[in-house]
Amino acid sequence: AWIRARDPRAPSPPEFLILPLHTRTFQLRDEFIELHSLLKFEGVASSGGAAKALVASGVVFVDGVVELRKSCKIRAGQQVRTGDVQIDVQASIKR
Repeated sequence: AWIRARDPRAPSPPEFLILPLHTRTFQLRDEFIELHSLLKFEGVASSGGAAKALVASGVVFVDGVVELRKSCKIRAGQQVRTGDVQIDVQASIKR
C-alpha cells in the first residue's frame, strides 16, 4: 500500500518520496507497552537508546500524530508509524 502523511502538521512528501508501507502486528502481553520498548522489540531501532533518539527526533507517529514522549503508553488498537514501518498493536490473548 502506498500512503501519504496523515498528520496535517507534517509536511507532505513529494510524489517520488512516498514509500511502500510495511505493516507489522504486535501482540501485547500486558495492558500497555512503552513506545521506545515497542520500537526496540519490533526491530525498528537497534537499542533502547536508539529508540528514544528516534522518538525525540519527531519522526514517530502514534495514531497519525507526532509523538515526542519516549515512554508514551501504547495500548491495544493503536497504530505506531515511522518511515515505512507501521505497527498495529493488538490486545493480548487471554487463556
